[in-house]
Amino acid sequence: MSFKKNQNYNQYRNQTKLVRAGLFRSEHGETSEAIFMNSGYVFNSAEEAEARFAGELEGYLYTRYGNPTVTMFEERMALFEGVEACFATASGMSAVFASLLSYLKSGDHVVSSRSLFGSCYHILDQILPRYGIVTHLIDGTDLSQWQQHITKKTKCVFLESPSNPTMEIIDIKSVAKIAHQYNALVIVDNILASPVLQKPMDLGADIIVYSGTKHIDGQGRSLGGAILSSKEHYEKHLKPFIRHTGPAISPFNAWVLLKGLETLQIRMDQHCQNALKVANYLSGHPKVEKTIYPDLKNHPQYALAKKQMLQGGSIVTFIIKGNNAFKFMNALNIFDISNNLGDTKSLVTHPATTTHRIIGEEGRKKLNIPNTMIRLSIGLEDVDDLIEDIENALKQIH
Repeated sequence: MSFKKNQNYNQYRNQTKLVRAGLFRSEHGETSEAIFMNSGYVFNSAEEAEARFAGELEGYLYTRYGNPTVTMFEERMALFEGVEACFATASGMSAVFASLLSYLKSGDHVVSSRSLFGSCYHILDQILPRYGIVTHLIDGTDLSQWQQHITKKTKCVFLESPSNPTMEIIDIKSVAKIAHQYNALVIVDNILASPVLQKPMDLGADIIVYSGTKHIDGQGRSLGGAILSSKEHYEKHLKPFIRHTGPAISPFNAWVLLKGLETLQIRMDQHCQNALKVANYLSGHPKVEKTIYPDLKNHPQYALAKKQMLQGGSIVTFIIKGNNAFKFMNALNIFDISNNLGDTKSLVTHPATTTHRIIGEEGRKKLNIPNTMIRLSIGLEDVDDLIEDIENALKQIH
């Protein structure tokens, strides 16, 4: 079966890229991208197999190495980000892990922001040190700490901005400038911002990682991840590591994420509009101690957020007064209790007992995640219904 790539979509604007970039059509002329649910491929001769495995002849070898449906997702992601290469993975966490372990070895030093998703924190704090990799976890919003800890021993830096769930914003451009003085690789977890709201490569990042499970799918259907990089880094580090360790995305999941990209920009615009209205409502409520959202003017990195991000994102975090987190969550009718985020359905999470439980009480204190913190993932329902649902739940708290 032969494939025809219709045209080069680099010349077009973002929404066109999200719908059409990377599109292949077989001789059957299908409108929707095809799902190639096969594990292997056949060769016309032993000589052809030898040539493909030697890299002398272009073609697929095994779906753990590559697949037409996966390729379409990878090319669409790369073209939309404006980078040279993308490797799709089975989950967002496999993307994070592979981005680090494909590059690091025993004795290397890593500097990372402390405010991370629970599993990311666990990788930096617990797993990497088992391999003899030295990690320094710092306050990512404090540039002086990056200047202090990034040295000639630093192999790479890792950061999450905005961070989950405290919504800290890190000055990516300044951190990258410091890191590159020592030839350190800059890896940015851009999951909460999504490819629509923030372009880390334009700010100096070398690697971007995503959980496609979140906004890219955005409908609670599929796991998946992506690592974006230069072609050189892809060939030298990512490809051999991922091919031989096996965190490959399934073709079906890649197809779900591929179709999710078509509506990503439209969905993110509505997510952000709804989230800002919810944040404004919560920020003035007497039963709310603190509301955290990048587009609120009282956010400590508000000016930086406006500079780096197009909008504030879909996540609103707040601290409720008193020991009322569970009471509030259980009183909601529209919001579903779930540890996921970036979904069309609005979700509510208690980070201390779910997403960040693994780091322990002391770890949560360092990250400023109290038991009274609640994370809202604002969906695409009518925002007035969401605010009324929140208001009714708060009324039941005394």
